Amino acid sequence: MGQWHAAHMEGLSYFGSKAPKSDVVRCAGVFDIDSEKCDLARMHGLRVYSSLDELLCDPDVDITVIAVPNGSHEELVVKCLNAGKNVICEKPVAMSPESLERMIAASEKNGRVFSVHQNRRWDDYFVTMKKLVESGKIGTVMSMESRVHGSNGIPGDWRKTKVDGGGMLYDWGVHMIDQALKMNGYDVERVFCHLDYLTGCEVDDGCFIDIFLKSGIVCRVEICTYNFISLPLMYVRGTDGTAMVCDWGSDVEVVRCTAWKDNDIKPVKTASGLSKTMAPRSERSIEKFTVKKEEVRVHDYYRNFCAAIDKKEPLAVNHDEMRVVMRVIDAAFESARTGDAVRL
Repeated sequence: MGQWHAAHMEGLSYFGSKAPKSDVVRCAGVFDIDSEKCDLARMHGLRVYSSLDELLCDPDVDITVIAVPNGSHEELVVKCLNAGKNVICEKPVAMSPESLERMIAASEKNGRVFSVHQNRRWDDYFVTMKKLVESGKIGTVMSMESRVHGSNGIPGDWRKTKVDGGGMLYDWGVHMIDQALKMNGYDVERVFCHLDYLTGCEVDDGCFIDIFLKSGIVCRVEICTYNFISLPLMYVRGTDGTAMVCDWGSDVEVVRCTAWKDNDIKPVKTASGLSKTMAPRSERSIEKFTVKKEEVRVHDYYRNFCAAIDKKEPLAVNHDEMRVVMRVIDAAFESARTGDAVRL
């Protein structure tokens, strides 16, 4: 992700394609303890600092971006804030609610802007689904399913170690939890979670989380790295219809109920008999349509962060939202440990 940030700041090549250059920030330079990463930065014409202290002493640096293993976030975030820098931290912002509070306290003490890079709020399918839900076209949301299914196992390196904050709940779960709460509200009542350890590593390689909101909405989050047939990326049930995104790059498919009473339902043959209850509705009682995915702007996060520094806009990913997400993750781990739902 450090490479992602640098590439999108400067319009550099990233995984074979050129990233769009930012119109609000530039990359003053990078520091990394990995010499190969430093060599890569130099190859792209970027300044490489000899130490973190040299970076923090540079008056040209307004913002530091922390893209390191999760277990090192707090130490570096607090150090950068104490040095008078505004800070963007990669997700998950912390490994506990208490750790997050110490970071927030440092930002407030130093009068600096601090947020987490929840970049998947700007995923095209999520932005499109959120706008559809807000339009009321499928009625009041009753439940939402959000998932990422893969079959390559947990990523290697530090993501497999507990001390560094590895595991799929931290890696992908934090994204899906953040999306679910941003779409449906932060009034979390309780959380239930099961963690997979199918590959025998010391951290979870999959998670199943049910988030019950006080509004009655239930959000189900699934992150699996051992599935060879993937289920839909997102599935939302409303009182007037259902919306679904099948996969990355897909548009939103919608089926809307136009007449609840349907006299034209014909029984469907099931394995051992007929069923009218589970039969498809007649075409005259529903409306089918597709919502084309929104064009998204990956630099909107940075535009907002810079506007927040200039006191022109509130943070798009604010401290209270960060707090609830961390409390849900903390409750998920506790639920998986005890086997019980955990109330917030």
